[in-house]
Amino acid sequence: MKRALAIDPGRFRTELVLERVDDVSDGMGGEIENWSAVATVFAHIEPVSAKSVFGAGQTLETVTHLVTLRQDEDVKSGMRFTKGARMFDILTVYDPDETGRYFQCESREIGR
Repeated sequence: MKRALAIDPGRFRTELVLERVDDVSDGMGGEIENWSAVATVFAHIEPVSAKSVFGAGQTLETVTHLVTLRQDEDVKSGMRFTKGARMFDILTVYDPDETGRYFQCESREIGR
């Protein structure tokens, strides 16, 4: 029997908007990304790593976060969370202890 992961749901204090992308015709044969809100969730965000890369005369800063929230079948990789102007691209979604209670999402925030 698997042991349940010790997650404190009282830490889910950060309000995030879950968004999905739809490709919409631009009227000239191409497509543009249109992000739309799917749900509002409360989560715990924990920074994991940060790196800064300089190239082509500019610096690109990337921060990786682990976002923990109650399990929600709407959450999928390829979506994103937003908090105001901040955007967190969802890279992976998994159930850390396979109990069906929580999801953890590895996410990437660019340009912070």
